[in-house]
Amino acid sequence: VTAENEMKWDTVEPSRGNFNFGPGDQIANQAASHGQKLRGHTLVWHSQLPGWVQSISDANTLRSVMNNHITQTMAHYRGKVYAWDVVNEAFADGSTQHRPPVFQNVLGNGFIEEAFRTARSADGSAKLCYNDYNIEDWNAAKTQGVYSMVRDFKSRGVPIDCVGFQGHFGSGGPPSSFQTTLSNFAALGVDVQITELDIAGAPTTGYTNAVRACMNVSRCTGITVWGVRDTDSWRASSTPLLFDGNGNKKPAYFAVLSALGG
Repeated sequence: VTAENEMKWDTVEPSRGNFNFGPGDQIANQAASHGQKLRGHTLVWHSQLPGWVQSISDANTLRSVMNNHITQTMAHYRGKVYAWDVVNEAFADGSTQHRPPVFQNVLGNGFIEEAFRTARSADGSAKLCYNDYNIEDWNAAKTQGVYSMVRDFKSRGVPIDCVGFQGHFGSGGPPSSFQTTLSNFAALGVDVQITELDIAGAPTTGYTNAVRACMNVSRCTGITVWGVRDTDSWRASSTPLLFDGNGNKKPAYFAVLSALGG
């Protein structure tokens, strides 16, 4: 189970030092009562970030705020969350470079490494993940940028355990190189996961290809669909999920089940 919004910064720490874990706790408790694993999403992201964080211009202040947010949030959910999206969507579209918002502007390239090191100190047992979209095509610049970062982190002992590929696909499903991408990242010594899967129109072939790509890579350890019913989806108009608005199983549901070997 992954919270769509309830563990993001604007909900968890709406003003400095005032933490609101109520909505996230509801999801954590629901998952625990059903024996479900919980992914933490997300600690450091440029979006859904409160204005008080965006307005910080002093590096020491922002570093302290970022590290405190990571530490307090992970401490609260320690033992309940098996994997965290420590940093989300830090790379610019079509580029090997980081996005410019506040963390990059004020702290520079090192903010991602700092976030992961802080996260490891906060919870030594949770898997620490980098999560992004449009990094499924091995030939894309953004994919190569993230790959270079992960390779560098692994070579220098920066704690990173997994990479999340969101999987927000168009009607064609995943790119033909998706399995290659998963394999190449896994070869660096990290787990790979499909973390936010939804495919426009919910084509059976697209869902089958996405699931098979993961099933064919031994270190692909998770597939999470980003929503349950089409009406719950952030892309509701493209009906991208496995259940329709009434909760009925769509053909894609059975395709996924089959691809999983069930």
